Parts: sequence; C-alpha cells; structure tokens
Amino acid sequence: MPRRRQPQHCSPLVCGCVAGPLGSLLHQWPHERNALVSEANEVSTTAPIVRVLVCIPTYNERENLPLVVGRIRASVPAADVLVVDDNSPDGTGAVADGLAADDPQVHVLHRPGKQGLGVAYLAGFQWGLDEGYDAIVEMDADGSHQPEQLHRLLEALETADLVIGSRWVRGGSVVNWPLHRKALSVGGNLYTRALLGMPVHDATAGYRAYRSSALRVIGLRDIASQGYCFQVDLTRRSIAHGLRVKEVPITFVEREIGDSKMSGDIMRESLQRITLWGLHHRADQLRRVPQQVSARASATRSDREPTWHRL
Repeated sequence: MPRRRQPQHCSPLVCGCVAGPLGSLLHQWPHERNALVSEANEVSTTAPIVRVLVCIPTYNERENLPLVVGRIRASVPAADVLVVDDNSPDGTGAVADGLAADDPQVHVLHRPGKQGLGVAYLAGFQWGLDEGYDAIVEMDADGSHQPEQLHRLLEALETADLVIGSRWVRGGSVVNWPLHRKALSVGGNLYTRALLGMPVHDATAGYRAYRSSALRVIGLRDIASQGYCFQVDLTRRSIAHGLRVKEVPITFVEREIGDSKMSGDIMRESLQRITLWGLHHRADQLRRVPQQVSARASATRSDREPTWHRL
C-alpha cells in the first residue's frame, strides 16, 4: 500500500483488419477514432495545474534513487514524488520508505514483484488520479532524465495535454550514448513515425508529463504494452483521442550507476506491437479511400448542376 503524506509540435491516427493470430491481437487495440475524438472536447488544456506528481518506477535503484529524488525536490519544490517499487532485491523499497519518512512530499507504492515498466506506471498513474493530482510526470530513476529540466515540460503542459521531453527535436541531445544506441533510437522513432503517421519525433521517450484529465480520457484499463512500446502506445492513444501533444527538447544522460533495463524481449515486443498498430492504421486508411472518393465525386456533381432562377 502507498504511504500517504500530507520549440513544440502537435498531432491524428488508427485501424483495420488482418486475419489469423495477428488479427486477434490487432483487435485488442482501439479503432473507433471518430468516437474518441469527440471525447477530447471535454478535456480542458487551460485549467491551472496546481498539484504535480512525479512518478518513478524502481527496480534495483537503491544508489540512484536518493540522488534523483533530492534533485526533483530541489528543482521543483512544489512537486510530490511517488516511488513505485517492484520489490527490488537490493532494498530500493526500504530506501524509498526512508525518503518518505523524512519528507511528507515523498510517497511509496510497494508492489509484489517485477511486472514491467508499463504496469508500474499504470499503477502510479491510478494512484495519482485517485489522489487528485492535476498532472503526472514520468521520470526514470537512474538519472537519465534531468529534474532540472522538468520546468520545461510543466510550462508547455499549460497549453497541452501531453508533453514529451524529446531527444530528437532541435535543442535535444543525448550524452554518453554509443553510435549504435543513437542509431537504434533514431531508427526506431522514424519507423514508428512512418508506420503510424504520428508527427512526433520521440515517441519512445520516457520523460513526459500528462494532464490527469488526459489520462482519464485515454483510459488505462486495457493497456497491456511494456517498455518503450508503452510510451508509443500512450502517444498514439493520445493522438487518436484528439489530445494536444507537444515536444520540448531535453538532454538525456546515460546512467552512470547500475545496469540498463533494456533487453531483447523489450525490443522484440516493441517491434511486434508497433508493426501491428501500423498495419491496423494503414488498413483503416485504405478502408476510408472509397468513402473519400465518393464524397469528392458527389461534391463535383453538385458544383456542375445548373442553378435555375425564376423569371
């Protein structure tokens, strides 16, 4: 149970039909774009943001966590912090409890075991929504995301529903990444952008801020994706719902302590799901072509009809 203490770019997307096993997986994802966009009208992007929660999933981050939490509290003193720990074997949960005991703005959500990044964030999001926060921020526990740049995301969120801290827009950068890591990230984002038709340069970014109203519209119950794929999933859902998405430049710094959580399984899941979403999106585009052609033909015939005037 949780411990309680009291430069930018915007964005459309979605679906189709494939037979066999791929088809059954495709239909797990939303494809009612017209209905979804109407819901976005209920989301206010001008309501003041007073209460901010920074959500930090952890697994074996006992050395990094105190440093990151300290930097957050120094950079944005008004923000609260929620540590979502997956029963880390190295005792990260106990470290988090100590931080919470010393600071009423730090909270801890203990989970029984390692269930993946996406599930951890969803648990944190739900906790933040239940507690009435106006905005919820995703941030890594390893120091890759600079808390000193959090103000950029929050300032942009004043006129947006989702703000992505982007490495690949003008002014963004990556520190201490080898060339192959940069190529993999840039290539993956280009693939995602081309396949899903999203005007977002860094859909896999994990430093982002959501309005709570946007998370309620997106809906959290049917999200099953993990890893970097989780970030792409929430981005595409935001765009499909007609929400305002912005990117601001950030500096991503490779972790100095501990090991990266990136794995082959995460990469395979991302490739598979993004490809399936892309097939769904392109199939939906093809399905709409006859309707668009018919509408244009009807408009042309209407323009050519003579107008009769009574003499």
